[in-house]
Amino acid sequence: MPAPRAPRLTGSNFAYQHLRFDRFLDDAVALGRERLELWGIAPHLHIPRVGDAEARDLRRRIEERGLSAYCLTPEQVMYPVNVASPVGWLRAWSIALFRRAAEICAELGAEKLLLTPGRGGEDEPVDAAWRRSVDAIGGIAAYADTLGVTCVLEPLQRVESNLVNDSPTLAAMLDEIGAGRLGAVLDTVTMAVAGETVDDAFAALGDRIQHVHLVDGRPAGHLAWGDGVLPLDDYLRALRRHGYDGWMTFELFGDGTYALDPRAAVERCDAAVRRCAGHGPGE
Repeated sequence: MPAPRAPRLTGSNFAYQHLRFDRFLDDAVALGRERLELWGIAPHLHIPRVGDAEARDLRRRIEERGLSAYCLTPEQVMYPVNVASPVGWLRAWSIALFRRAAEICAELGAEKLLLTPGRGGEDEPVDAAWRRSVDAIGGIAAYADTLGVTCVLEPLQRVESNLVNDSPTLAAMLDEIGAGRLGAVLDTVTMAVAGETVDDAFAALGDRIQHVHLVDGRPAGHLAWGDGVLPLDDYLRALRRHGYDGWMTFELFGDGTYALDPRAAVERCDAAVRRCAGHGPGE
């Protein structure tokens, strides 16, 4: 029986925010990456500031190294970005930011734009914020689709959002939006914090899972593999069992020391995945 295919890992500038963008690109080449998930954050890629010419220059610098952009993930939790905000101007500004991010995706040649549901006020009915989120994400996804960009929606931990914190709720939002090209993200930390497994996520979402953030935690935290307690081996076997063959990203920013030497942290993640790569699909 042939060995299972090695996981397809993107390069990402998570944890590279204090280093030059070109340093990140050079490390991605040295690590053997082909596709990139780009964190849209200053100073590398601040969405409100990036013009078309700058996006094209970024694409040139990426492609001259034999790389290509796969997914754009604007910062949308720590920054004041919230598509479900009860504050009218903030919600409108946030929607405009993601529409602009979709345009930047098209300039970069990236096929996916990662969205999160935002959050409502803790002192207002959840239904009101849910409706604002559904309407905003549906509109953004429809606009992105006209540009050839597919949006993927990621659930968040309860401390980050009061709307979508687990796979069944994510499935409910996707069903309500009804966008044919809107997919789901499986984030192993959010999944673990919600008390779910990979099997639970696929039971709720099935082949709508189009991207994976493969990250360690305790169970929270976006940690390098080995710095947390999550079962990487089980996760990889379950992903293979469900036929997932898409891209995965190490989303590392849970420990401030990673930003001092991000390549070393990514190398440790790579080594952990290699140690698990020989396992069969499992039952």
